[in-house]
Amino acid sequence: MSKLNVLLVCGSGASSGFMAANMRKVIKERGLDIAVTARSESEIENYIDEIDALMVGPHLAYILDDIDEYTQGADVKVILMKADYYSKLDGAAALDDLLSNIG
Repeated sequence: MSKLNVLLVCGSGASSGFMAANMRKVIKERGLDIAVTARSESEIENYIDEIDALMVGPHLAYILDDIDEYTQGADVKVILMKADYYSKLDGAAALDDLLSNIG
Protein backbone atom coordinates (compact mmCIF):
# COMPACT_ATOMS: atom_id res chain seq x y z
CA MET A 1 0.00 0.00 0.00
CA SER A 2 1.35 3.41 -0.88
CA LYS A 3 1.42 6.23 1.63
CA LEU A 4 -2.03 7.07 2.92
CA ASN A 5 -2.82 10.78 3.22
CA VAL A 6 -5.40 11.64 5.84
CA LEU A 7 -6.95 15.02 6.62
CA LEU A 8 -8.54 15.64 10.01
CA VAL A 9 -10.97 18.51 10.38
CA CYS A 10 -12.73 20.09 13.32
CA GLY A 11 -14.13 23.59 13.56
CA SER A 12 -11.02 25.70 14.03
CA GLY A 13 -8.33 23.07 13.61
CA ALA A 14 -7.22 23.14 17.25
CA SER A 15 -8.57 19.85 18.60
CA SER A 16 -7.92 18.08 15.29
CA GLY A 17 -4.30 19.28 15.60
CA PHE A 18 -3.96 17.50 18.94
CA MET A 19 -5.71 14.41 17.55
CA ALA A 20 -3.42 14.39 14.51
CA ALA A 21 -0.34 14.59 16.75
CA ASN A 22 -1.62 11.71 18.88
CA MET A 23 -2.38 9.65 15.76
CA ARG A 24 1.11 10.35 14.36
CA LYS A 25 2.67 8.93 17.55
CA VAL A 26 0.71 5.69 17.18
CA ILE A 27 1.40 5.50 13.43
CA LYS A 28 5.13 5.79 14.14
CA GLU A 29 4.95 3.14 16.89
CA ARG A 30 3.17 0.76 14.52
CA GLY A 31 5.51 1.52 11.61
CA LEU A 32 2.70 2.54 9.26
CA ASP A 33 3.06 4.75 6.19
CA ILE A 34 0.31 7.27 6.91
CA ALA A 35 0.49 11.06 6.86
CA VAL A 36 -2.04 12.89 9.03
CA THR A 37 -2.71 16.60 8.56
CA ALA A 38 -5.13 18.75 10.55
CA ARG A 39 -6.96 21.74 9.11
CA SER A 40 -10.11 23.71 9.77
CA GLU A 41 -13.23 22.57 7.94
CA SER A 42 -13.14 25.70 5.76
CA GLU A 43 -10.00 24.35 4.07
CA ILE A 44 -11.34 20.93 3.00
CA GLU A 45 -11.78 21.93 -0.64
CA ASN A 46 -8.12 22.97 -0.91
CA TYR A 47 -6.90 19.49 0.05
CA ILE A 48 -9.49 17.13 -1.44
CA ASP A 49 -7.27 16.16 -4.40
CA GLU A 50 -4.32 15.31 -2.14
CA ILE A 51 -5.99 13.02 0.38
CA ASP A 52 -7.21 9.43 0.59
CA ALA A 53 -9.33 9.84 3.72
CA LEU A 54 -11.06 12.68 5.51
CA MET A 55 -11.82 12.34 9.22
CA VAL A 56 -14.44 14.78 10.47
CA GLY A 57 -15.01 15.82 14.09
CA PRO A 58 -18.27 14.40 15.47
CA HIS A 59 -19.67 17.89 16.11
CA LEU A 60 -19.42 18.58 12.36
CA ALA A 61 -21.85 15.86 11.25
CA TYR A 62 -24.01 18.61 9.77
CA ILE A 63 -21.40 19.42 7.09
CA LEU A 64 -21.28 15.88 5.67
CA ASP A 65 -23.62 16.84 2.81
CA ASP A 66 -21.29 19.70 1.87
CA ILE A 67 -18.33 17.32 2.05
CA ASP A 68 -20.10 14.94 -0.32
CA GLU A 69 -20.20 17.78 -2.84
CA TYR A 70 -16.48 18.51 -2.40
CA THR A 71 -15.51 14.88 -2.81
CA GLN A 72 -17.56 14.08 -5.92
CA GLY A 73 -15.27 12.42 -8.41
CA ALA A 74 -12.49 12.13 -5.83
CA ASP A 75 -11.64 8.77 -4.30
CA VAL A 76 -11.79 9.98 -0.70
CA LYS A 77 -13.13 7.95 2.20
CA VAL A 78 -15.09 10.21 4.56
CA ILE A 79 -15.19 9.10 8.19
CA LEU A 80 -17.19 10.81 10.91
CA MET A 81 -15.07 10.43 14.03
CA LYS A 82 -16.77 8.90 17.05
CA ALA A 83 -17.34 11.16 20.03
CA ASP A 84 -15.98 8.60 22.52
CA TYR A 85 -12.42 8.67 21.19
CA TYR A 86 -12.53 12.21 19.81
CA SER A 87 -13.40 13.68 23.20
CA LYS A 88 -10.36 11.93 24.71
CA LEU A 89 -8.15 12.72 21.69
CA ASP A 90 -7.37 8.98 21.60
CA GLY A 91 -5.04 8.66 18.63
CA ALA A 92 -4.92 4.85 18.76
CA ALA A 93 -8.72 4.51 18.64
CA ALA A 94 -8.93 7.09 15.85
CA LEU A 95 -6.29 5.21 13.86
CA ASP A 96 -8.11 1.90 14.41
CA ASP A 97 -11.34 3.53 13.18
CA LEU A 98 -9.55 4.86 10.11
CA LEU A 99 -7.99 1.49 9.31
CA SER A 100 -11.27 -0.37 9.75
CA ASN A 101 -12.96 2.05 7.33
CA ILE A 102 -10.35 1.89 4.59
CA GLY A 103 -9.43 -1.78 4.96
